[in-house]
Amino acid sequence: MTETIEAKANSLVQGQESVEELSTESPPPNKKSFGQRFRRDWALLLFALPGVLVFLCFQYLPLLGNVIAWKDYQPFIGILESDWVGWENFEIITEGDPDFVNALRNTLIITFLQLVFTFPAPIALALLMNSLMSEGFKRVVQSILYLPHFLSWVVVVALFQHVLGFNGPLEQFMSAIGGPEPHIIGNPDFFKPLLILQDMWKNTGWGTILFLAALAGIDQELYEAAAVDGASRARQLWHVTLPGIRPIVILILILRIGDILSVGFEQIILQQPAVGLEVSEVLDTYVYNNGIVGGEWGTSAAVGLVKGVLAVLLILGANKLAHMFGEAGIYQGAEK
Repeated sequence: MTETIEAKANSLVQGQESVEELSTESPPPNKKSFGQRFRRDWALLLFALPGVLVFLCFQYLPLLGNVIAWKDYQPFIGILESDWVGWENFEIITEGDPDFVNALRNTLIITFLQLVFTFPAPIALALLMNSLMSEGFKRVVQSILYLPHFLSWVVVVALFQHVLGFNGPLEQFMSAIGGPEPHIIGNPDFFKPLLILQDMWKNTGWGTILFLAALAGIDQELYEAAAVDGASRARQLWHVTLPGIRPIVILILILRIGDILSVGFEQIILQQPAVGLEVSEVLDTYVYNNGIVGGEWGTSAAVGLVKGVLAVLLILGANKLAHMFGEAGIYQGAEK
């Protein structure tokens, strides 16, 4: 009897070992050739072809026009006939032209203000809506907050000028209570804060979409477990909510850093005549004012090209930094 039990035990052990060996073996490769994959997916490729062609024509082919950064480009004779000037157009950057330095300084100041005030605003609003509002009321509030995003900057700027400008509601209210006459529209001292206020009013509601979706994806059992452990609402926010939305926050931050040198061309150019170039000139308006208006096509192309290269480097650096902190970023690096 004992020998029979031992024999059955040995057979079970041997069977388990054979199963483990089979499970550890990698499956045989089943790699299809390019022709096989093309025959399999030709319909999908054909469906995607128009979009790819549009992207190539309007995104990649125009990049060839950056060659005018090394030319004395004259529109009436064309790119091919314009004279080569080498790196002369880039000297405005290397030698520190005062107008370029002023545009760069204003760009960095406005970008810093946007990162400090505009970027966290959708996160704070999403957290507030998620914690204090019922689902039905939240949908109503979301619909109201989304509306400004669909207004053009022309409408938004005109609305702010009407409310805060001369003989507007704010001025009439201050006159009624005997207060000082406000001078906001056209005041250089208020220009940058006004840009941030307009940006927040227009885009904060729309920016909550991704963060609310990330909050909805957090497992509710984590909150229940934290509550059982005695965690307060503040502790649940710090240890459950914020880690749950951290990947999407870092992703949006990386994309924002890549766009750090573009601070809103249309918004600024509409208000630039009222405050002057000293406080309102940024890199985008510098390229427009010197290239299209001033005719300095090569210099403006050089500035725009350098701005694009810096944006790519900033995205790559921010993505690498995200990998160092254990986040996925916008793309994964090559596995070793």
